[in-house]
Amino acid sequence: MDSHKHEFGGELRRRRERAGFSLGAFAKLIHYSKSHLSKVETGCAAGNREFAQKCDIALEANGALLALMRDRPHRRAGTRTAAVTGLPPVTRHFTGRERERKAIVAVLRDMSTEGVCVLSGMAGVGKTALALRSAWDVADLFPDGCLFLDLDGQALAGAQATAHDILDLLLRLLGVPGEQIPPQFDARANLYRSRLRGKRLLVVLDNAAGTAQVAPLIPAEPRCSLMITSRNKLNALDDAVRVNVDVLPHAEAVTLFRAIAGDRVSAAPDELVARVVQLCGRLPLAIRIAGSRLRTGANASLQDFERRLAEETSRLGVLDDGERSVAAAFALSYRELPLDQARVFRLLALHPGRVIETDDIAALADVDLEQATVLADRIGDTHLVTHTADGHVILHDLIRDFARALPEVEEQGAAVRRLLDHNLQLTRTSDEFLAPHRYRVQLDLPDLPVSSTALPDRESALAWFDRRWPTLVGLCGLAATQRLHRHCWQLAFLLRDYFFQSKLWDQWIGTHRTAAAAARVAGDNRALALTLNNLGIAYADRGELEQATGHYEEASDLFREAGDEHGLINAASNMAWAALYLGDHERAWHELWTAGAAYRRLGNKRNAAIALRGVSLAEVELGRHDDAVAHADESYDRFRELDLPLDMTMSLNSSAWAHFRADQHELAAERYRLAAASASDCGSPYEHARALIGLGNVHAAAGRSAEAQAEWTRADELHPPLDQRMVGEARVRAGD
Repeated sequence: MDSHKHEFGGELRRRRERAGFSLGAFAKLIHYSKSHLSKVETGCAAGNREFAQKCDIALEANGALLALMRDRPHRRAGTRTAAVTGLPPVTRHFTGRERERKAIVAVLRDMSTEGVCVLSGMAGVGKTALALRSAWDVADLFPDGCLFLDLDGQALAGAQATAHDILDLLLRLLGVPGEQIPPQFDARANLYRSRLRGKRLLVVLDNAAGTAQVAPLIPAEPRCSLMITSRNKLNALDDAVRVNVDVLPHAEAVTLFRAIAGDRVSAAPDELVARVVQLCGRLPLAIRIAGSRLRTGANASLQDFERRLAEETSRLGVLDDGERSVAAAFALSYRELPLDQARVFRLLALHPGRVIETDDIAALADVDLEQATVLADRIGDTHLVTHTADGHVILHDLIRDFARALPEVEEQGAAVRRLLDHNLQLTRTSDEFLAPHRYRVQLDLPDLPVSSTALPDRESALAWFDRRWPTLVGLCGLAATQRLHRHCWQLAFLLRDYFFQSKLWDQWIGTHRTAAAAARVAGDNRALALTLNNLGIAYADRGELEQATGHYEEASDLFREAGDEHGLINAASNMAWAALYLGDHERAWHELWTAGAAYRRLGNKRNAAIALRGVSLAEVELGRHDDAVAHADESYDRFRELDLPLDMTMSLNSSAWAHFRADQHELAAERYRLAAASASDCGSPYEHARALIGLGNVHAAAGRSAEAQAEWTRADELHPPLDQRMVGEARVRAGD
């Protein structure tokens, strides 16, 4: 255990006891938890300068305790991620809530509590607005950032986001690259807690569905805080401080209504405004919708509006009852929409994403981009939709429920097909930039909107994928539920290369499982074979080789039945790679050599070169080192002709590995250095780490242990430990 921890903790305890403070009394005095204070005193926790300064002042140590903290070893350079403040802006019409804000701020300021605050209340009561206002109130207290996640916004195809899904998003926000996020739940949770250690950070989770979704996300670091909003009370969060968010007090409700309605009610009698507000149940969302209708001229006068609201006797009952109250208020606004806007509003409910981009609106409505922009803006004037800073449309979950309860648009089926064809076209053209030499199926897009255009370059394609992939995952699910099976499996097929590059393994596997089920229902065995083959690649890339092999074998049988030679070769090649990593080297060599010859015969140059690189790796394990070097270098030359930098990097590493096992260490070091530089240029932390481990192995073999450890440390900083079954350099480092 760190001697510094013991020195500081021991001195702190000695001074506290000499001053006559019990552990609990002193913890309360310095506003830290009793458990954290105890851990610091016993050397189980390190503390920090802020903690030391509070102790120093409270015990009148005249800087002695602070001086001890000053000697604390610094973090390793490069491990601290930049502060991220992702809080959305607060509505300029935020009104009141002073009591609730004070309660929330007190929880977030006080580090002696568990730092978890739950805001609960009925739908539409303004929990999100209050959470954001309070978060901004204390943002300066969290120098390491403030993160915001709408958990409803992470739900895809009707499935609620799990803690496992949310950990993936939080880790990315905390600077963890996708390929470094482990697939296992416990591993993700451990990495999340590790990333928060020593930080002062606020996490805001909006629209939590239940305790199981958020309980694993509670920070273990006492200086971090978590604020949660939910329509549920989340009773199982025993240690959370709860703030009940009720409807607005009468005076605040009137102030909000006048602010929203503006000049239309500036001269209206207080009594009339009070009656309208009361008919809205003093529910903020209903008040906002009512005020917006008045401001945009939806009613001739405030008196008329009051009468219409009062006539809706059934609606008044709903207005006092959760989600039905919001639906009633939405219905009033919806009836005032012109026919073209009402049609688009109902079509928006078909979209699976919470954020809807203008080109998707155009596809749904079968209009051009300019018309789609105008229609979205007009609907936004009624607050039935809101807009992001970059002009995209957001449908709140309750508004979406309301829109889906409306009568279906006659062309609903055609609208869904247009949306899917549009996104299939964009996904295909974008995928061509990511993997230009990949085999692709021919798309049949009879409902492709005239407004659909391709992206211009690789950079734009990557940015589009980064922004759009949640919608694309949702569209796979939508296609399946609409029994549009061809759209479902083709979209999943085209997402493979992006998921491989970004290491979004969960989404890769999820979409392909959905696609496989769709292909089975459709009785399309060729589509099923293609999907299962790619599903196997997903599992293999995640290191689950036995699972991958099962999918490859089923795909191979289907390709054989269909007489698909290209597919059969792909499945055989993939099984050969799995055999290589599982230790069946002779079989792997034979099948990869056979696959390479078949690829050359079919003119598939990239796959032939990939198979040749696999042959080299098998030859290393079989002790045929001269052949291994020759074949690795030949594969490099082929990839260079095709201008494929990542594949060139992988071949450089394979050549270095072959030289190393042939005891040609200087040549190995030369190749590893070239591979490290190439990996850095093409943005592959995985191959870069492999090259550095190889360089460390060269140093270790020459007895240069310090140099070896330096290279291995650099590799560990770039990427989590590489799988020893799949990377020979990792086995050598481990002493195998």
